[in-house]
Amino acid sequence: MPIKTALLERSNSACELCASTSNLSIFEVPPVAEPNSDKAVLVCDTCASQITKNTAMDSNHWRCLNDSMWSQVAAVQVLAYRMLTRLAKSEGWAQDLIDMMYMEDETKAWADYNVAEDQIEEVAPTRDSNGAVLAAGDNVTLIKDLEVKGANFTAKRGTPVRNISLTDNPEHIEGRVNGVRIVLLTQYIKKMPAALNEK
Repeated sequence: MPIKTALLERSNSACELCASTSNLSIFEVPPVAEPNSDKAVLVCDTCASQITKNTAMDSNHWRCLNDSMWSQVAAVQVLAYRMLTRLAKSEGWAQDLIDMMYMEDETKAWADYNVAEDQIEEVAPTRDSNGAVLAAGDNVTLIKDLEVKGANFTAKRGTPVRNISLTDNPEHIEGRVNGVRIVLLTQYIKKMPAALNEK
């Protein structure tokens, strides 16, 4: 039986994620060594374009996963889990659904395939005021005087901040100024040249 025919029969001719009945297509859930219906999901255009990152995520659309994550079809469970994992970075409800999900060990291993790399890819790099990418351990210089609230001093322009730490927010770094560990906005710092970074 052709894959699409099998999927149409399995899904009652509806998107297996959001139940839409328009513009349905086959989405193979990686990794796929040999195409077959067990490794594929029938999805609508709206779901497909967001799964493949061709369009921005519409978190409200994905509320449909509240139902489809309970599918008995392993491929649907895997795709629901992967989309919830992407949404969980900004949506608390998505993390709640992940916490409720149950998958067999084999299905969970499939669901986790490439998830970590996918997340790493999407994290925005931390950049200084000139757009240079910063890494933990780099040395930077302040480009303007900054009043340090709660520490009663002003960090002067040109002050070096050595061995910085990155934070979850790409617009913030942490470092020591005058012996005090503070959070600095990346718009007020510039990376030291490599020769100075090594000293």
